[in-house]
Amino acid sequence: MVDTLLQLRGRLDKAGMYLSGLCALHCLAGLMVVTVMGLGGGALLDPAIHRIGLAVAIVIGGATIGLGAWRHGRILPLVLGGTGVSLMAIALFTGHSAYEAGLTVCGVALVALAHFINIRRGC
Repeated sequence: MVDTLLQLRGRLDKAGMYLSGLCALHCLAGLMVVTVMGLGGGALLDPAIHRIGLAVAIVIGGATIGLGAWRHGRILPLVLGGTGVSLMAIALFTGHSAYEAGLTVCGVALVALAHFINIRRGC
């Protein structure tokens, strides 16, 4: 049972890293579409996508990073993940801008790093 939970946590940590990368890509692509191409962005910049992404980050990050911190006793992944999610949440209130992109990319990078540390701990 414990091995199954650890395997699941490892998979979710990897999924969290991939989702963080996709989030950063989405953010930068959205900024590029609006800035360089002069397009409105439509669905790409829909605020609902950002709220859903934040909710997914909280659920997956909370479950995997929290469980990992509990298992291996290291607080660093929890601090990095919490800081990353906080930056992502702050970005929701800045409106579509370079500030939003910067905060989001920094936030998802910290969350991805926290998942990576959890995977490296292998607990």
